Amino acid sequence: MSKKLKLGLFGLGSVGQGFYELLDQSKSPNLEIKKIVIKNPTKTRTIESSIFSTTPTDILDDLEIDIVVELIDDAAVALEILKQSLQRRKPVVTANKKMLAENLEEIFWLQKKYNTPVLYEGAVCGSIPIIRNLEMHYAYDALESFEGIFNGSTNYILTKMIDEKMSYEGALGQAQKLGFAESDPTLDVKGYDARYKLAISIAHAFGCFVKPSNILGIGIDKLSAYDIRFAKQQGCTIKLIAKAQKIGNKVFGIVAPTLIPLENPLANIKNEFNGLTLIGASTGLQMLTGKGAGSLPTGLVVLSDVASLASGFKYPYPKTTDDNSVAFEKDALINVYISSITSGVIRITDFEEFTGGYQGQGAHFMKGWISIKKLLEWIDRKDLSVLLTGDSYFRVYEPKKAHEFSLA
Repeated sequence: MSKKLKLGLFGLGSVGQGFYELLDQSKSPNLEIKKIVIKNPTKTRTIESSIFSTTPTDILDDLEIDIVVELIDDAAVALEILKQSLQRRKPVVTANKKMLAENLEEIFWLQKKYNTPVLYEGAVCGSIPIIRNLEMHYAYDALESFEGIFNGSTNYILTKMIDEKMSYEGALGQAQKLGFAESDPTLDVKGYDARYKLAISIAHAFGCFVKPSNILGIGIDKLSAYDIRFAKQQGCTIKLIAKAQKIGNKVFGIVAPTLIPLENPLANIKNEFNGLTLIGASTGLQMLTGKGAGSLPTGLVVLSDVASLASGFKYPYPKTTDDNSVAFEKDALINVYISSITSGVIRITDFEEFTGGYQGQGAHFMKGWISIKKLLEWIDRKDLSVLLTGDSYFRVYEPKKAHEFSLA
């Protein structure tokens, strides 16, 4: 990398500032930010003002700018920046998980059309190089499944609620104060953020594209003190888990609060850290951990992507082929506990296979195999909460015959 590469940066929020700070500290002789496009020119900043602009074409049409770094929070605008950059043959680094998850198949083909790469390690699991590992280390391993904690904000909240007995509101407020959660935490606590990351990871793990809207996402906002007590009685903690599994040529996925046995290594992932386990036919069980939230951890991954582009790296997408027969399946059976403080709101017939129930300390729990389609019907109900079992896997959905249940 002998030529000095000039960068155009869109956005100077938390991740953008972390990226700028780390690049400045690196004193890299080969990378230089020429222009930063911002939304609010009146905001007080410590960076020399001559580098700022509010006009996107100051980056897009500048022939001297070699790489575009997109770090804004508007998915629609981010997609337009990405498209115009590729049309001009400018490689892109982005961390916009929503934009990527909703448009990844199109972005895959745009990279081929313009022979110009896009890297986005910072969009999934913060500082953990999960996409790079899926693209390189696991490129020729037949992955069976992966699952993990993909959202540092909710993991921080759950750590405080379970380990320190804080209220949900108190834990959320502390996460917001520390910058781990946004002022509007909806994307985190309702599971949308983890769902975006899961959709991106599925594409690299199994070679199929899935819209995040086709993945069921259940958040942590309806968990109760009853759920936490029940988890402890079962020798478990609760984590918001994103998981995917390949069965034959079908891929299944879900995001939901999950009972994790204390001996499971994911149980020890605390606060804003992320962690995931992968099972491959050749590699067996492996685990990756790292910080999943914060300006500097994510900014460092963005800087790493920029350096990788400068060295000629691009995602080879080894599992995505023109004749790929692998497809995402929206429905499946999953093993869950459904809890409610009111009896009778859930019927045994709601389950494809009912395996038992529990009542104690003011709450009712029913356990069994249930269809994702049925869970989707309950997504907005405030009187129910859902906990996946920690050893849960997917079963291909086959509609039950009337009144056939296991009461063991």
